[in-house]
Amino acid sequence: MSKLAKEVARRRTFAIIAHPDAGKTTMTEKLLLFGGAINLAGSVKGRKAARHATSDWMELEQQRGISVTSSVMQFPYRDCMINLLDTPGHQDFSEDTYRTLTAVDSALMMIDCANGVEEQTIKLMNVCRLRDTPIITFINKLDRDGKEPIDLLDEVEDVLKINCAPVTWPIGMGRDLKGVYHILEDYIHLYDSTERGTRSKGRVVQGINSKELDDVLGVDRANAFREEVELVKVASHEFDIEEYRAGRLTPVYFGSAITNFGVQEMLDGFVEIAPSPKKQATLTRDVLADEEPLTGFVFKIQANMDPRHRDRIAFMRVCSGKYTPGMNARHVRIGKNIRIPEALTFMASDRGHLEEAYAGDIIGIYNHGTIRIGDTFSEGEEISFKGIPDFAPELFRRARLRDPLKMKHLERGLEQLCEEGATQLFKPLRNNDLIIGAVGILQFDVVAHRLKLEYNVDCIFEHVDVSTARWVHSKDPKKFEEFKRKAEDNLAVDHHGEYVYIAPTRVNLHLAQERYPDISFDAFREIHG
Repeated sequence: MSKLAKEVARRRTFAIIAHPDAGKTTMTEKLLLFGGAINLAGSVKGRKAARHATSDWMELEQQRGISVTSSVMQFPYRDCMINLLDTPGHQDFSEDTYRTLTAVDSALMMIDCANGVEEQTIKLMNVCRLRDTPIITFINKLDRDGKEPIDLLDEVEDVLKINCAPVTWPIGMGRDLKGVYHILEDYIHLYDSTERGTRSKGRVVQGINSKELDDVLGVDRANAFREEVELVKVASHEFDIEEYRAGRLTPVYFGSAITNFGVQEMLDGFVEIAPSPKKQATLTRDVLADEEPLTGFVFKIQANMDPRHRDRIAFMRVCSGKYTPGMNARHVRIGKNIRIPEALTFMASDRGHLEEAYAGDIIGIYNHGTIRIGDTFSEGEEISFKGIPDFAPELFRRARLRDPLKMKHLERGLEQLCEEGATQLFKPLRNNDLIIGAVGILQFDVVAHRLKLEYNVDCIFEHVDVSTARWVHSKDPKKFEEFKRKAEDNLAVDHHGEYVYIAPTRVNLHLAQERYPDISFDAFREIHG
């Protein structure tokens, strides 16, 4: 194998998906802990915590104890290089999560053992299914009482329509939790409730038929557990790596992220079975990960990761080849070759300069306002990657300044924050309003907080007479010009310069669609570079 092929084979790029409060950010911390990237795992429980979670680097995240932006973290584990993307669990930030899932090769799904499969888990699973993304399942919070393990497997199979293959199996639950049994490797990892913030190996019993297990559990309980495991083996699916990588079967691990329990087994299994970088589809062909020329696409932009320097970072998934500092790459959308003098690697908001990056890695490029989500970079080839989504917002507010003299600051701040894709900026043709669109109400709080903190702009968001928005276009330029004249009162331009129809009511939108049959009104679009 060439050096390029070896490095690509070492990469594991994945995202953690879950319903809010299923323990996703806690799991991120523990993976960093086991990977040696941090020495003490932080808390996600809000403002009085001694340490905040590494992945929750934004001030608002630390205040509220929630993740509102995707974080990127890279760390080595065993012989692999792990690229971990922690996504927002809160449904108000679902677009950021959907776009992040286009940049990964597999996913870790977290399920709360007490609540089972929840609404946001179903939505995220459906996104993964669109790309046949391989899923590993971790059933979390075993240190609390919850549903029976076999019932949880049935629920995952019935609701999410994916076969389950248990890899570990719990001995008890809540106060009665004694450990987990690794079905494939035949050992028991005993539970110690005192091991929380730091990495620990714990006590291991080799073999389910070991006399040591009788001593630990007592003969009667040990025999009952052996019978339970035999029933589980008969009743459930066997693990099949091909079925897993095809997205039809999920290996299931049990544990408690907050106490570090069961995380090691999952991480060891992950690096063994998770796929290395896959081919990526473009509008013209599939790009293979071990091709020599560099290609990549931008799936996220983050403004002001370092507020002192007002920086904007474009997060690029490397799809093939190798990045080296100072190399030239073609920015396909604008048709120019640009020099990338340096790229960044991440540990949430902490970053370092890269000497090299390979397919599967996530790198940061300084963005001076020319890079958008969906943009493609290559070493000369005119290609554009598919599948990066943009969604029409569902909630709208008008931005109003407390100090009218800061209008330029407000416009610049809104444009830079909307580049990130969590909110969208619309400028109506008929007036000078600045209308913000979002999928969730919490996004307006985040924008107001960041405008105040990062741009020193005190802004409030007030009701505006807009119910829904659709991107509009037509194959017939004459028809589109006629439409723009007649529908000017309802047209706006978004922060990318695209025309948008903003409707005061759903009825108004339906009437416009009937009145202008040659115009496409799109609630969803794929962003192509």
